[in-house]
Amino acid sequence: MDLRYPIGPFKLEEEITEQTRRRFIDQIAETPANLRAAVEGLSQEQLDTPYRPEGWTVRQVIHHVADSHMNSYIRVKLALTEDRPNVTDYDENQWGSLSDAQKAPIDLSLNLIESLHGRWIFLFNSLNPNDFSKTFNHPARGAVSLDTNIAIYAWHGRHHVAHITTLRERMHW
Repeated sequence: MDLRYPIGPFKLEEEITEQTRRRFIDQIAETPANLRAAVEGLSQEQLDTPYRPEGWTVRQVIHHVADSHMNSYIRVKLALTEDRPNVTDYDENQWGSLSDAQKAPIDLSLNLIESLHGRWIFLFNSLNPNDFSKTFNHPARGAVSLDTNIAIYAWHGRHHVAHITTLRERMHW
């Protein structure tokens, strides 16, 4: 198994239907509880263990999910309120090297993720089907529709939960 991609790299399905969109939204909704379950009972030493050689620690993974999903939430809001807005990228590795990502208690980000996802899911559920075709311009990905963004973040949550759960399995925690 490639420890970088325990569930495989992101692959966009050819067509996003109402059914696949609903599945992706449900997966995003499940992310906070799945993250909490993945870290349940871990010691501080375990939280500071990299999920793979040269990888982030479990603590950094949790804080990264909060950072990444906050950025995505803002991008969604921009796409809904502006015409194809340009969004900024951020250097996730630099963000992961900051002291809050390396040392802050994970409950700060777990609580943030729960609240953020509550708002995100509420917003998604209020949209009409045409809204999901709205786009934002990402510097690395080009035009990204909300449907594509939802698919990415459904995968992203499961991807990082799997980093933690596969580490726990390998370490017999």
